[in-house]
Amino acid sequence: MRTTICLCFVVAVSLGATGEQMRLPADDFHWNKVKGFVEDPPDPDYAHASEAALEAFRDMKYGVRIHWGVYAVQEVEASWPFLDMPDAERAEYQELYRRFNPAAFDAEEWMGFFERCGFTNFAFTAKHHDGFSMFDTATRVKQRVNWAAPDGPQIELCDVAYSIMETPFKRDIVKELCDAAHRHGIKIDLYFSHPDWYDADFRPYNYHPLQTPDAVAHPEKYGDAPTKRPVMTADLSAEEKGRMVARHRAQLVELLSNYGRVDMVCLDQWMGPGVWPEMRETMKILRKIQPDVMFRARGIGNYGDYFTPEGFVPGDKENTLMPWMVIYPLAGRFAYEPDGSKYKGAPWILDKLVDTVSKGGNFMVAIGPDAAGRFHPAAVERLEEVGAWLDVNGEAIYATRERPGDLWKEGDDVRFTQTKDHGTVYAICLKWPGRRLVLKSVQPRTGSPIRLLGYAKPLRWKRTSDGIAIEIPKTLQDNRNRPCQYAWAFKIEQ
Repeated sequence: MRTTICLCFVVAVSLGATGEQMRLPADDFHWNKVKGFVEDPPDPDYAHASEAALEAFRDMKYGVRIHWGVYAVQEVEASWPFLDMPDAERAEYQELYRRFNPAAFDAEEWMGFFERCGFTNFAFTAKHHDGFSMFDTATRVKQRVNWAAPDGPQIELCDVAYSIMETPFKRDIVKELCDAAHRHGIKIDLYFSHPDWYDADFRPYNYHPLQTPDAVAHPEKYGDAPTKRPVMTADLSAEEKGRMVARHRAQLVELLSNYGRVDMVCLDQWMGPGVWPEMRETMKILRKIQPDVMFRARGIGNYGDYFTPEGFVPGDKENTLMPWMVIYPLAGRFAYEPDGSKYKGAPWILDKLVDTVSKGGNFMVAIGPDAAGRFHPAAVERLEEVGAWLDVNGEAIYATRERPGDLWKEGDDVRFTQTKDHGTVYAICLKWPGRRLVLKSVQPRTGSPIRLLGYAKPLRWKRTSDGIAIEIPKTLQDNRNRPCQYAWAFKIEQ
């Protein structure tokens, strides 16, 4: 697993809203897939989200990522297993939507759960790689693959939305979630996959199961992402390409037009140079619809507003002014995990959250509901436990900023955050400090109180030759008397 990110080289682009610099790390995987054809810097008539939007993004700190779709019926990972399925299983997968009926889904209940967990935002898979739309789309798929054709897989004509409205459920899940989130003041991040493995018009881009002679001969023209199991079909015609571009654009326009304010759009994967001019125009259209929406940089390079280290926390602070958010699954996969023993505990979540925030990032934990729309009890228990911790210690997390340089930590077990005005520093101990906490990099004002969040009395402290020493009362050496059971936050006014 990656634990560090190369900080030596960065790619700079102008940030139209502020005149500062936005940069993606040079070793960002998705940037490297598109940098050969996505221009740097963006076109002059393209503006990023405003400085206020970036500031609001950096204030969020903690969110939840929900992967949900027809794959929940089979209790498998989101979309990716489809590529390794034999043809008969692929045919079965593409019929799962006919029995997808999440009768237990309740958007209001979800938002109440998110609030108890302390989430300020959520990401939801409006459409994943398998092409199934969890929203009411007016777009239509005009051709798909018949994986069960007698003579082998064949492209066939069709006229379907391949969406939640064609399931027995027949309710726009994205709309219900967005409406509930607006009522609760929770920020919205709508995930959208550039590729579509159901729609044959999207071949052969980005692992599409339908590969073509030209893609096999020139993979760089199609994003350099060959499928794991190529199926040869004719090259894409101009008509098919036009339908692909139009449907891709129309669905994104729907998401930014039909659901009120959307704070983020979580784009995923990438396409290729053959359709980049059209995608670039799509981005300009979307920006006019909601100027302050934050776009994840995947597939669009430095046209994006934020990027996402996935499955790891960078080992150091990111050397970039582009905001970032760690995405990390709680149970080893993004979709529903039926095995409760695979859900990591609250201490793991808090360790990653505190570590990420101290370095200037946001942390998003990923879970998925089952086919009925319920989260696993193990996930609920762990996440609500973190919510209880945030009830006590949230001021050390939300709307804070990293300290300059290497001052985000001391040793292995202390992480720092600070208020935006730099007037207050929070020292968060990942391990209980014992009878005395010695800190070298903070200098409180003389007579300034130092407090342990959740403990009523100020703590005694004194200056030392190279910092300060905070005395921890005897009563707190009994963990039953502490305000929380892990990750203790000390508030220090400077």
